[in-house]
This record gives sequence, structure tokens and C-alpha cells, in this order.
Amino acid sequence: MLRTILATAAAVSIMAAAPATAAPSAAKLKAEAAAKVEANAKLGQVIVDTVFSFGELAYQEVETSRYLSDLLEKNGFKVERGVSGMPTAWTVTWTQGSGGPVIAFGSDIDGIPKASQTPGVGYRKPMIEGAPGHGEGHNSGQAVNILAALALKDIMARDKIPGTLMLWPGVAEELVGAKAWFVRDGMFRGVDAAIFTHVGDNLQTGWGRPLGTGLVSVEYTFTGESAHSAMAPWRGRSALDAVELMNMGWNMRREHLRPLQRSHYVISDGGDQPNVVPSKASVWYFFREIDFDNIARNFATGNRIADAAAQMTDTTVTRRIVGTAAPRHFNRPMAEAMKANIDKVGLPAWSPDEQAFAKTVQKLVGGDQDGLAMKLKPLGAPTDPPVSGGSDDIGDISWTVPTVVLNYPSNIPNLPGHNWANAMSMATPIAHKGVVAGGKVVAMTALDLLLDPKLLPAAKGYFTTEQPKEGKYEPVIGPNDQPVIERNADIMAQFRPQMRALYYDASKYPTYLDQLGVKFPELAPK
Repeated sequence: MLRTILATAAAVSIMAAAPATAAPSAAKLKAEAAAKVEANAKLGQVIVDTVFSFGELAYQEVETSRYLSDLLEKNGFKVERGVSGMPTAWTVTWTQGSGGPVIAFGSDIDGIPKASQTPGVGYRKPMIEGAPGHGEGHNSGQAVNILAALALKDIMARDKIPGTLMLWPGVAEELVGAKAWFVRDGMFRGVDAAIFTHVGDNLQTGWGRPLGTGLVSVEYTFTGESAHSAMAPWRGRSALDAVELMNMGWNMRREHLRPLQRSHYVISDGGDQPNVVPSKASVWYFFREIDFDNIARNFATGNRIADAAAQMTDTTVTRRIVGTAAPRHFNRPMAEAMKANIDKVGLPAWSPDEQAFAKTVQKLVGGDQDGLAMKLKPLGAPTDPPVSGGSDDIGDISWTVPTVVLNYPSNIPNLPGHNWANAMSMATPIAHKGVVAGGKVVAMTALDLLLDPKLLPAAKGYFTTEQPKEGKYEPVIGPNDQPVIERNADIMAQFRPQMRALYYDASKYPTYLDQLGVKFPELAPK
């Protein structure tokens, strides 16, 4: 069904799909869309709190995916589940008229290991010790998109504005493990523009290359021969020795790599017990760099070091790509249109309690105690010279279709990131207000794409003429590379029974804080 919708939409010309609309009319519709998002704030709160309570890790977002796709299906969207062989991946679509243009709205849904944290309290209090949680804030982005999509659907249906709305989840983003597969398998074929939302601590967007890197995530598995470590160690061939030699080799090589690179590893399997020479051992690497060529170069270097470690230990080595992220590049015309809408929406009005809570959390983790953002940031522009940092597999989509990213203010500035502290605001009024602000901007920007006859052609012109000057998309995965959908299954099997008892019941409690008995803001233990 989705392929048919997108193929039909792709055949419709942009000019025919988006006739010129007088500016006052467009402005009125954008104001109406923002009002509809505001009126639906309760639904946004319920989505944010519900997904927070699930707290699921990459590839195991079972409850989250079921909840979100069922919600959209009940609201008239057509669902395609199990996309790219991932049980928790889906797309939903709703079409008006001829079906074009097609606008895709995405946001991530997975959590962080060991990030369980009670929201709304200004001190460390795991909900379940050692369990995963939303220590990045991925419980909130789909709420932004759903509020926007529902507002757009009402307006498009009433005013017969042609187009297709498509929503999809960023599965396993913390493993950068899905979006390259979505691209490979044609999810975005026929899509005209992509709007992506990601939690932040301000309401902002940008164009071009942001700070950060692309990467290859790869696990090397060495195979040797077991033996009794005391009685006959000479008969063994240690796979763990090979892992350690690879790590030593890579650490020696770091001195001779470009300063922009970032690389990290964990030993994911170090053997079974000390008195058995390990016959299997694995090490998991992230190789990060600024551009396609240097990512490939570092990946090749890692492969050579792995082969050398195997030769030195008389073991063999195989590798499996766990994830990959292209360097990001975002669309200038779309970002400029989005920034104009950001300026109209503005930051939420934070209460004294919300500011006090933010400063308490900042103090707790040793961050500057600035509180919540009070001033909008300017439109982001390409970093020159490049600045290294994190990665996001939205990069693969940004090289496939004109893409813009909105950061919305549901988190607290000056926190560590990928940490339990980043979960502390994510089921509180801070997150709820940030989602509403983000939903308004997304809905208004989508209306620009639907109504402004110049915006989509300008976006596609930038995508086809300006963006390629920075590079050419080089996918890392091939047709036979499969997503590691089994990853994290054991962790979720361990913790899910305890977590299930804490799922948010919106039919009984106004908010998740009410269900947990938290009187926000709770700044110190009672």
C-alpha cells in the first residue's frame, strides 16, 4: 500500500500539487494549525508519558511501536508494519487528493541502557535499578510529529489540500542501526521532503553540515580453540588475546589519525570463565569521522588491525556491521522556512517551578546552573572548520531526500547526554511544553511545503546542486547486511516484567507524575 501511495505521489508535479496560495490565507492556516496543536496538548502529554514509561532499548521497542502505530491507525492513517525486516519499524500514511507532495515526519523511539530514573525529582532515584530508560529523551519526538500530523490532516481534509503525510519511527537510533536500512530498502522512494524532530533544550534548526561525524559501528568476532587454562594452555588459541591485541593496535594507531576522528570500543564478549581459554570473543567498535572518505579509511584500518590480530593468535575473525551513519547535511531553504516559524512560535513560558527544577538538576550533575532556555538560538549554519562530535543516522536520509531537523525544548541544558539525568525532565511539564512548541513549528513548516509554490522546488534545487559539492552518499551496508534485531533482547527480557508494572495508565492518572506520586518539582528526597 505504501509503495503504491508514494509511487502515485511521485508522479504528481510539485506545481500541480501545491498551487499558489495568497500569503494571508497561508498565514491564517498556519495560525489555525498552531492552535489545533495547542488544543491537543493533552494528547501530547499522554504520548510523552506513555512512551517514557515503556523505556525500551534499541530493536526492542515493542510496546512503543504498537502504541504509536495503533494510535495513528485509529486516527485514519494506513499502517505498514515490519519495515526492513525490523519488527518494531513501521510507516503510516494519510493521503488527500492526488497524493503529492509527500512529506515524511520522523523521530527516534529507543532508550538508553541503565538510564532508569524517576522523572520530576531533582536527585538520583532509579525507577528500577539497572534498568534502561529514556536518558536521551526519545520518548517525546513522536508526540511532536503526531500533534502536527493530526492538525494538518484536519486542515488538508477540510480545504482539500492535496498531499501525503507519512510518519515513521527511528528504530535503534542509539545503535545507528536502522535508517541506512530504510534508505537501502526504498522507504523514502517518492518522498519529497523529510522533517525530523529530536529532543533538545532550545527551539532551533540549521542547514548544511552541523558539528559531528558520520560513523561505522562494527563488531569483530574472533574464533580460536578452548583448552584448560592451567592443565594445557598451549593447546588453546585465545580469541580474547586477539581482541586485546586488536585494541592495543588501534590504540597505538590513534596517535596517527586525524584529530577530527572519534573512536570507541567495548569488549562485548570476553570469554566464559578464567579457567577456559576463550574460544570466542568479540569487540564492538565505533569508527567516527567527518566525511565519507575518512570514515571508509578508518574502517579499512580497523579491518587490517583485526586481521593482523587474528594472524598473531592463530585465530580467525569475522565482522558484522551493527550500524552506520552518514555525515549529516540539512536543507537550507527548508531550514530557513522552519526558522521563520520558530520565531513566530517562540520558546515556552517556563514557570518558576520549572526553572528551579532545571537548576537543581544542573547542579546535581555539575553543569552550569543557567536554568531553561529563555532566548532562541540563531539559525544554525555549517561549521567551518569542521567540529567533531556525535553522529546520527538521520544523515543517511539527508542524502536521500531534502531533510530538515527541528530540536525542541523538552530537556534541560548543560547535562551530560546519554545519562540518567537527561531522563529527569522527560515526563514533566518541561517536556510537555516543549512538545507542543515543536508540534506547532512542524505543522507550520509542513504547510509551507504544501502551500508555497517556491519552497519545494528551492529545497530540491539545493539538494541536487549545492549539497553534492560537499560529497557523495556512500552507503556502507550492502544488500546482504541484516539489522541486528536480536540486540538487547536479553536485557529487556530481564527488566520488562518489572517495567511493565510501571507502565503509565492514562485512564486512571492525569499524568505519569501523578501515577508515581511525584509532587513536581521534588527538589530533594523526602
